[in-house]
Amino acid sequence: MVSTEEIEYVSKLMKIDITDHKEHIDKVQTMLEYFDILDSATSDSEEITTQEIPLSSLREDKYIPFNGKLIEKLNNYKGTYVRAPKMS
Repeated sequence: MVSTEEIEYVSKLMKIDITDHKEHIDKVQTMLEYFDILDSATSDSEEITTQEIPLSSLREDKYIPFNGKLIEKLNNYKGTYVRAPKMS
């Protein structure tokens, strides 16, 4: 069982301002129960198939020198940095 003190402690560590800690106890407890279900799941009954490929059938590695500036080939390149997409 998750306690109010644990929620308060974790929220302080994460620097999250939570006014009502009791509201989050059920949510966290549900998540922990779900993690317990995932921990108990096994793949013993599942048959995992793999395909073995001999090394002789793989292509040979070749070094091909690149004379240009790689950063200039990137999308969203501006000056000395690359603009990353917005995170929401």
